[in-house]
Amino acid sequence: MKIQKVQTFVVDNLVVIIFVAFTLAGFIMASDAISIAYFLSELIDRVFRNFFLVLSLIIPVIAGLGLNFGIVIGAMAGNLAIIFCRYHYQSAILAGTSPSVWSGLSGLMLCFLLSFPMAVFFGWLTGKLYNRTRGQEMIASLIVGFFAQGVYYFILLFAVGYIIPVPKVHPLIKFDGIGIRMSVDLGFAKSGGLKYALDDLIRVPFIPLVLVVALGILAFLIIKFIRNRKAGLKDKNPWKFRINAGICAMVIIICLVSIITDSDLMYLRKAPLITGLVVASLCFFITFLSKTKLGQDFRSVGQSQHIAEISGINVDRTRVIATIFSTVLAAWGMIIYMQNMGTLAVYDSHKNIGLFSVAAILVGGASTSRASVKNALVGAALFNSMTIISSELGPALFGDPGVGEFFRSFMVYGVIGLALGLYIWKIVKAQREQNAL
Repeated sequence: MKIQKVQTFVVDNLVVIIFVAFTLAGFIMASDAISIAYFLSELIDRVFRNFFLVLSLIIPVIAGLGLNFGIVIGAMAGNLAIIFCRYHYQSAILAGTSPSVWSGLSGLMLCFLLSFPMAVFFGWLTGKLYNRTRGQEMIASLIVGFFAQGVYYFILLFAVGYIIPVPKVHPLIKFDGIGIRMSVDLGFAKSGGLKYALDDLIRVPFIPLVLVVALGILAFLIIKFIRNRKAGLKDKNPWKFRINAGICAMVIIICLVSIITDSDLMYLRKAPLITGLVVASLCFFITFLSKTKLGQDFRSVGQSQHIAEISGINVDRTRVIATIFSTVLAAWGMIIYMQNMGTLAVYDSHKNIGLFSVAAILVGGASTSRASVKNALVGAALFNSMTIISSELGPALFGDPGVGEFFRSFMVYGVIGLALGLYIWKIVKAQREQNAL
């Protein structure tokens, strides 16, 4: 029985185990090129800008839509909002008026606001398409992403200048007066741009922040454990509390030792507190939403559309709402991502958003039918750890940075293929066991 439980655990967490093993092995092999301080500093920067995008995938999975590769459409809505704001910022400068409303935090809030109606509309259209392609939503999301990209290119390469009048001398417009330039510099928020407009509001030392978070989680676990004991509730998995509490205690000890000894970890890149609070707010929102009537509708539709329809749930409407949620969150996630990057690659920045986000949530242990906040957060951390390791592994072992990039691409597509393969294998296995009974 114990061997069977171990086998089940390994199969259910195979992708996570592979990535943890790769990260540890890569860190050991490239230890001369990658210090712990460098690794953690890079990880801090990457995960905070990626968390929001990965979290945008959860609601469609709960609603039975699978992995929504179509979040790339939401990313395009975010790009269009940024371009619109930067265009008017430059226009205000050319006209000699104050561009303050288009810059800094106010400009970033405008990007969120402008992207919202576009993302809602795009999400509504995408949701309607998913309702007509039941059972093939993931394929449909890939195809609709490619189609939307063609429309996006048409607008920015042709319509701007030919259909939408713009001045030829505008810094964002190409030299011939038609189309948006290949890249748009967002500029630093302190000097009238959008870069770090959210991240630089409040930055705090990383180790003290981790210490506070770990203490909070440990307190929550202990209070929950005591309440369950007083209520007489039996713990289905007693080891879960011990493992989670042990991990929190270990993190607390490491942080305290680092603070007392003033180790190199105290000089890591500072973490963007407001961005972290925004991500935490989204995590709480998804958790809260799952407990509401709408969240229960999502779960019912995800488990069985037929039973949900008999229960009086409007299945089509619920699926469309789930898609709209995902598209809007992806648009806002893209804006958060780009304010951290500082330069918008107009025609390329959105391309791999869907693949990388899907790969990240799968790395965290999610599947096409099950996903949680924990899967998204763990997956984003592991996936970005692999990215950092692979970028340094190529030069360290082979003297060629291209090898690391090739291996990263291999892992991205490999993890998606492996996760989908395991999902199909589990379904076939369950059907065989049911037939045998």
